[in-house]
Amino acid sequence: MKLTAIELRVLGALLEKAATTPEHYPLTTNALLLACNQKSNREPVVTFDAKQVDEAILGLRQKGLARTIRPSSNRTFKHKHVVDEAMSLQSKERALLAILLLRGPQTPGELRTRTQRYCDFENLAEIEAALEKLSVGEEPLVQLCPRQPGQSQDRWQHMLGEETEPASQESEYIDAGVSAATSDKHSELHTLTERITELESRIAVLEELFA
Repeated sequence: MKLTAIELRVLGALLEKAATTPEHYPLTTNALLLACNQKSNREPVVTFDAKQVDEAILGLRQKGLARTIRPSSNRTFKHKHVVDEAMSLQSKERALLAILLLRGPQTPGELRTRTQRYCDFENLAEIEAALEKLSVGEEPLVQLCPRQPGQSQDRWQHMLGEETEPASQESEYIDAGVSAATSDKHSELHTLTERITELESRIAVLEELFA
């Protein structure tokens, strides 16, 4: 099962909110959009729109990972994950998967710290045992990443799809700032060139007058 980058973020957000804010779960499309685009506990930060989120929910429903319902007391449709049904995962395993979906590859220590809002792992050994369990079977959900140069610890990543780097609003601002700065420098250089040319012309006139 391979999910798109948006489906990965939507599924991670559903898993997170189901565990950390159950009183506000399931989520409306607007609430889910805010959860996907929030700037805390997200790597990378993204700027999806409601249409993208709805399309991702449709994709997750088709893959058997989400469900859309309409509570009897509310006219608004709401969305929920069904990972526990589809993958037979326990709460602690869902917590690990959520963190990996929302923040990318991480060490067991990072996972222990970041899952505290979801559940309580007694120690790193329990984290590692849960990760090992998720990494076996016909369709492993996580895997151990090859250690990169400069890294002192192993990292784990999910295997539900290939992560991409959606353009974040922050990066767009940075790019715009760089473009503006470059444009300003070109403008300044052009002005200085014109000024030098003008001064050279005046000097030439003066040389002729006093020759």
